[in-house]
This record gives sequence, C-alpha cells and structure tokens, in this order.
Amino acid sequence: MMERLWQTIKGHSPEAVQGLAKAIHVNSILAQLLLHRGVHDFNTAACFFKPDAKQLHDPYLMHGMAKSVQRIIDAMMKKENIMIYGDYDVDGTTAVSIVFDYLKTHYDAIQYYIPDRYTEGYGISKQGIAYAAAQNISVIIALDCGIKAIDAIAKAKSFGIDVIVCDHHLPGPQLPDAFAILNPKQAQCPYPYKELSGAGIGFKLIQALSKQLDDTDKTWAYLDLTVCSIAADIVPLTGENRVLACLGLQQLNTKPRPGLKALLDLGYSKSAVTISTLVFTLAPRINAAGRMKHAHMAIELLLSANDIKARELSGQINDTNTLRRDVDSETTQQALNMITSDPKAEQRYTTVLFNADWHKGIVGIVASRMIESFYKPTIILTESEGKITGSARSVKDFDLYTALEQCAEYLLQFGGHKYAAGLTMDKQHLKAFSDKFESIAAQTISADQRIPTLEIEAELGFQQLTPKFLRVLEKFAPHGPSNLSPLFISRAVLDSGWAHVMGQNHLKLNVFQNQNPNLQFPAIAFNMAHTIDAIQKQVPMDIVYKINFTNPGSSAKSNVQLIIEDMRPTA
Repeated sequence: MMERLWQTIKGHSPEAVQGLAKAIHVNSILAQLLLHRGVHDFNTAACFFKPDAKQLHDPYLMHGMAKSVQRIIDAMMKKENIMIYGDYDVDGTTAVSIVFDYLKTHYDAIQYYIPDRYTEGYGISKQGIAYAAAQNISVIIALDCGIKAIDAIAKAKSFGIDVIVCDHHLPGPQLPDAFAILNPKQAQCPYPYKELSGAGIGFKLIQALSKQLDDTDKTWAYLDLTVCSIAADIVPLTGENRVLACLGLQQLNTKPRPGLKALLDLGYSKSAVTISTLVFTLAPRINAAGRMKHAHMAIELLLSANDIKARELSGQINDTNTLRRDVDSETTQQALNMITSDPKAEQRYTTVLFNADWHKGIVGIVASRMIESFYKPTIILTESEGKITGSARSVKDFDLYTALEQCAEYLLQFGGHKYAAGLTMDKQHLKAFSDKFESIAAQTISADQRIPTLEIEAELGFQQLTPKFLRVLEKFAPHGPSNLSPLFISRAVLDSGWAHVMGQNHLKLNVFQNQNPNLQFPAIAFNMAHTIDAIQKQVPMDIVYKINFTNPGSSAKSNVQLIIEDMRPTA
C-alpha cells in the first residue's frame, strides 16, 4: 500500500468556532467542520442543512440566457428544426435527455445527436455539422461541449445554423462565434455560481424556458438526471450543486424515471440511493454505452417511459459494462507492466503511456487507476483515426489544464478541467509533448505533492461519537468535492478480537479504545489485510477514518461503520 501523509487541516479561530457553535447549538468539533465548508453563521447553516429550491439562482442571471431562450422560442414559432447536441458521457447524455425531453413536450421538430467516440471524437464534430445541415437544422443547442469548437461553429454558421453553446468547461483564449454562449466560467458572465455541470446548465436553460412557456413545475421532474451528472462529473458539491443534488436524490429515492430505476435495480441494493451509488453503480453503466458502443443506447434508456423497455435496455447496457470491465482490467495490467518494467519510471514526475491498440473508451479509467498505484499526473494515449488521442488525470494541486496549455504547440486540441482532460496530437509530437509535460511537472510539483495526503479535520475519542453528533454529521451529506466526508483520527485503537480478512486484501474489525472498552464500532479497512498480525497481537493503532451511515436516517449506533483510510502503530 502506498505511503500517505497525515496532515491536519488548519483550524479556524476559537472566536469563530465558539460563535458558530453557540449560534446553531452544536459542539466545537462540528462547528469547525462547518467552518471548513464555508458555513459561518445561522443563515449559511440553514442553507447547508436544509437545501431548498428557493436557494436556486434566477437562470436569467446567466450571460446569454435571455438571448438563447428567445431564439429557441422563435424557432418553435417559425417551425424551424432544432438539434440537441451533446457529449457521450454521463454529463452529456443526461444534459441531452433533459433538454430534448422538455422541449419535446412543446415541439415536434426536434432531434438529438451524440457524436461517435471513435469516428468523430469529443465535442462538436464536422460530421455532426454536416449532418445538421443535411437535416435542414436551424438551431443547435450544444450541451457539455462547444466552448472551444471554433472551427466547427464557424462551419455551422456558414450553413446558416445558429449554435447555442451550453458548456461548463474552461473557455480558451478565443470564444467561438456562436449565437449565444451559456457558461458561467466565461469572463463576462455574472452568474453567481460557477461550478454547474453540463447538465446543470441544461437544467438552468429549461428553467428559463419554462418561465416563458408557463410550466415551471414541469422542470422539477429532471432533477434525477441532473444529480446523476453532478455525481459522475465530480463537480464541487457546494452552493447550487448541493441544492440540485439533494433535490435530485430525493426524487431518485421516491420516484425515479424508469430508465434510472432499471439501472439502479441492477445494483441489487435496497439501501437509499446516495452520491456513491451514482458514482459506483449508475455512472459506469451509462458511460459504458458511449465507451464501448454508442451513447444513443444510454439516451434511449434515460428517455424511456416504459418499465419493460427500460429493463430491456438496462440489461443491454449492463452487458456492455461487463465488457468494459474486462477490457479495462486487461489494459490496466498492460499499463502497470509498462511502468514496472521501465527503470526510469520511478524518477519521473509524470506517467505518459501510449499503446496504439488500447481501447479509446477506457483510457480515462486506466489513467485514474495508474494514479491510485503511482500518484503522478497521468496521461494514457491510444491511436484513433491516424492521430494519438487520450485522457489525462491529475493529483492534488497540479493544474492539468494549465500544463496542457503550456504544451499546446504539440497538441491539435485539448479541453477539460484542473484534474481531468482530453487531448489529441499528431504522432510525431508524442516524444516532444511527453518531455515538455514532464518538465512542467518537475518544476511545479513539490516533494509533498508526490505523496497522497489524508487531510484530517479533527481528532476524536470514540466517546464523542454521541447520537446527536452522529445525527448532525449525517446531515453533511451529500458528499463530494469541496464537501468530502470528514476524515477523523482516533488514537490507541484496539480490535475486540473479531478482526479477519475479507476477500484477499481487506480487513473487517470491531474497534474500541481502552478508556471505554464497551463502546465498540464496526470498521472496514480496504487493502490493509497486511496489518492483520499486528491487529491480532493487540498492537494499539492510530486510525484515520471516515464515518459511513449504513442506514441513512437512523441515529442508532448500529447505523455507523468506520471506513479506515490508514493506520499506524501508536507512538
């Protein structure tokens, strides 16, 4: 198991902690956790603990929204053909499903288009524009893509097609000459919240449209799709995203649409749907359609209103996901072999691997797996349509997008975020690109950044895990970036004698501290079976862990399981 740094997050001032604790009647530890999450008074606490649709911003605050809505309504009035264009991942397919399904309730001359990952690649393609022109399309609504599609949008304009870009990716130095651009990250946009997903922007678009079409209540039915995009695209779970996620999870747990219900049923879990459920059960299956075949299958499922048809489609997607797992496993092993057989790999700050035979649909997954093993900015590349293309993933505090900008001379195109990106280059530039990317990382990454860090928020004795503490802590969910499940440290922890290996690599325990041996908590430690001898010999351990609630809504101690992230013998 890789070494990890234990780092305690710097606390806020005693005055701030005590002030918040008194204002909302919680203890100082909970107050400190809330301050870490931007909660600093009664009002922000009320918003945090009771997300409500009233907290959502007016969609017309977004630059370009009024212009976009008017163009869509004009197209409907004039009987023009409209195309909904989107990416092939979860964010793109949910965004397309939201906007297409909503507009379809008002207008028939509408179709959707998802590019083929293998023949067209990411974003607005020339083939897609040519198809739109052949279909006499007047308006393209591009979702989760388009912010860097300078040439493709210029081509669309030459055909007399107006393109409305709805994208959340970082804009480049030049914006496309689109009819309108909805992107809170563009410099001139005053929209208060900048971190919406692609489907989140799609949701704001139908919110704005619904005000003109006088059916605002209809938009809430799309919250289940919106939360899927928020979870899968790993956007911050703060502000408006937190509100949309909470409302979407409520819908998924009460009245999910048939397609999502069929996918969730494949997970065979009867417990409540959480962000983790979406990330680990639902998102991989939706993504599998676009990775291994075509995302049309995912759109058809998400739009399905028939339970029987939804179950049939979900079974096909599940089979596709099984194929994806097999290819993923084989490619991951090949990548690991390339790294371990390279004597210079250990000294490098980055990992850049290329194999022309790797499946384009799983390179992003493999990049993430390499980071789990080696913790370096990683780019996994393959060959497609005569070009080298692939996916990049990063480590904490290394800005991948900025690094790729500095390598732009070797790239045909790139796009993404700080921690994830896609890129394409000509074959002859691979070596020069790899060298420059390594050089940038070597100059940027500190020694500490080369070791994964566990950021500990508080030290706890088990006696502090009272029913009230746990009840409040559970309400911190949903968890995700910028609102991670808090990491705690407890010292001199022992096992009750129940410790045993689960599977080949994992450990199950029942833990306590000497000062209160009757207060015990079940725990699981993934990939820590190697510690079993020390545990069974009753070596006291310091553990870093998060608290998992196995039965959401129950404040009983039996609802709690500790997820141990790391452990060391007590000094």
